Amino acid sequence: MFKFLFDSDTWQEIYGGVRKNKTRTIITIIGVLWGIFILVVLLGSARGMENSFKNIFGDFATNSFFMWAQQTEKPFKGFQKGRKVQLTINDITILKNEYKNIKYLAPRCQTNSTIIKGLKSGSFNICGDYPVLNLVQKKELLYGRFLNENDIKNLSKVAVISENVYKQLFEKNEYPIGQYVIINNINYKIIGVYKPGNINFDGDAAYIPFTTFQQVYNRGNSIDWMMVTGKNEVDIKQLEADVKLTLKNLHKVDPEDIRAFGSFNMAERIDKFTGFLTGMQFLTWFVGVATLIAGVFAIGNILLITVKERTKEIGIRRALGATPIEIKQQVVLESVFLTTIAGMLGIIFGGVVLYLIDTFFGQGPDAKLLNPTVNIPIILIAFLILITLGTLIGMIPAYMATKIKPIEALREE
Repeated sequence: MFKFLFDSDTWQEIYGGVRKNKTRTIITIIGVLWGIFILVVLLGSARGMENSFKNIFGDFATNSFFMWAQQTEKPFKGFQKGRKVQLTINDITILKNEYKNIKYLAPRCQTNSTIIKGLKSGSFNICGDYPVLNLVQKKELLYGRFLNENDIKNLSKVAVISENVYKQLFEKNEYPIGQYVIINNINYKIIGVYKPGNINFDGDAAYIPFTTFQQVYNRGNSIDWMMVTGKNEVDIKQLEADVKLTLKNLHKVDPEDIRAFGSFNMAERIDKFTGFLTGMQFLTWFVGVATLIAGVFAIGNILLITVKERTKEIGIRRALGATPIEIKQQVVLESVFLTTIAGMLGIIFGGVVLYLIDTFFGQGPDAKLLNPTVNIPIILIAFLILITLGTLIGMIPAYMATKIKPIEALREE
């Protein structure tokens, strides 16, 4: 077999057959080329969507949900319908003690206020937070640091502001750390400036210690909402339901009341999108492989026609002593040759298209298809599948060629 591969006569015959039917050969190669081209482009685009999705969430703790209090929908234990429920710090303490599968629990308060720096001012969100927020929703700090436990303990008048707040209140390239701004007639020292991520629930905000927020805005023990992150193995949907039920018991709310506590399950939304990506990858493989098979069948059909056209030639070779196995090898090798050339061209053109997609759609913070690429092992697997199919399909015309009898072939006109 290997001797046959390195025989110059073999390759001259293949070249002669290909050259004799240029148009048919080109159409055949395009059919196979298109299949692996489509597969590469679709897989790369799917990877680009997945990368963009991961970039959006960044360091955000995705196994999380948010919960806040609303009004009751049903009367319960003497309380009237429409009662306003209020979350408190005591709720946080109880939840921490009861649920060991909670990784992070961040109580939060929020209001809107004017921030003043010299002659400049603007209306922004003011958030009272604990340092744990930076573990749930990681901040990319441009200057300084985030809140720490000492800020909480000492009720410090410090603030971490967003990049947009910094740009509106400070001069260009002005160093903000250590400078003061006025919020609600109180001076706050700037200790950090952060760049908002792709997921930003707080808008343009200033973060101050939770304890400071309680004191300044006279909030007592109340909180506005909480962020809950489960440990990696936790069923976050079940944890959400359990936490809601516990809060209903604490605040004397009917267990069947679905309106008293609102929530948003981040993990559930992510699972839906992940399912979409998985389905799209399956569809990509299905469409790509189906197109490959269609192209390979085209090669088989072309070779069947070629065998028919070369009946007399095959008869002469048989009469001169060519064995059936040599005839079969010749046809199969021609199939593999055409498949290989088409596959290589399809991969190259697919790579060029992915490069163009990355150039035009994969740049910048809002990239729709970030780094659309296909792993080398996947390319090799697709290429091997293509070669295997080309070999198998080549066996059909090869078998037909060996069935030609020399005498009948020589009579063929």
